[in-house]
Amino acid sequence: MAPSIPLFQKFSTNAHLASGEDARPGKGDCMRTQKRFTPALLERYKRIGRGTGTHLDYLPWHRVGRSDPSSHGRSHLMVWRERQYELLSDGEWDGLLFATMLDNVEDGREQHRLALDDGPFELADYDIRFAGQIVPGTLSIAKKLGIRHPRVNGNGRSDDWVMTTDQVLVLKSPRGRLSLLAVAYKPDSVSLTKRSRQLLAIEKAYWDVRGVQWLLITPELFDESVALTLRRNVPWGLGTLVAPTALAEARRVVDLTLGHTYTFTVDTLASTLGDKDTAQRALWQSVWTGAIPMELRIGWRPHLPIQLISSQNFLNLNPVASRRSAWN
Repeated sequence: MAPSIPLFQKFSTNAHLASGEDARPGKGDCMRTQKRFTPALLERYKRIGRGTGTHLDYLPWHRVGRSDPSSHGRSHLMVWRERQYELLSDGEWDGLLFATMLDNVEDGREQHRLALDDGPFELADYDIRFAGQIVPGTLSIAKKLGIRHPRVNGNGRSDDWVMTTDQVLVLKSPRGRLSLLAVAYKPDSVSLTKRSRQLLAIEKAYWDVRGVQWLLITPELFDESVALTLRRNVPWGLGTLVAPTALAEARRVVDLTLGHTYTFTVDTLASTLGDKDTAQRALWQSVWTGAIPMELRIGWRPHLPIQLISSQNFLNLNPVASRRSAWN
């Protein structure tokens, strides 16, 4: 049985539009208030602080909710580090799950607002030493690239569209140095229109000029069965943390019971840790950190034995950790 801890909620209602140039409600929205992006709505987003803040105070630019415009897609809410993350597609959910497996993530911003005008580097929000570093916004980048900047229209007005990056991770090195990793998610890279590629080119250039690596993650870059395994077991992997001694015991028991069924391994671990829930959390938290490099491609079934792979092969299962990108 999959765990039932409510770490996330899934919505079959529609996800938000990624571009302001076709901001119309989707066909599936007949039962909800039909809204569209307008200059007035973008002004409201700025006024209430969308796209600002850090850690627990961060507020995404686009959000999951009936008050925001939408199109076809499936949205998710997932709690990580005491904050609710608002994810506008299955791809963004998978991407965040992969990101949570990195051991050096200091903070994460989903639906990160890209600055229209030249201004301070994003890391100035975390370290005042970056405040004097002025970097280009999307308007000047689009002009330099010779690409028409997207705009939004409504109520007789027209204004520049605010672009976003799906996920921006703040990473911290062992010596305390901060850096960023920007990640965009798309259903595939083959069917992207010419205009979609132009907008992605602006987004990539935005991060290139800041010295930030930008990844384009598509389903072709990872095995779907890995993502499904993470989805099923995230309530344990990101649940209440167990003690370090429990993590060590999980690795010992897995090594001891290799070749036996998953159920036998969990029951054996539960007998030493006291209960099955603690055993499941100890096991999957060890998997999440790579301490138990489990073969995640075979899926998760109680009657199958756990298989281990090398640490490098385990890392390669994760497109964010291995820094793969579909952009070329």
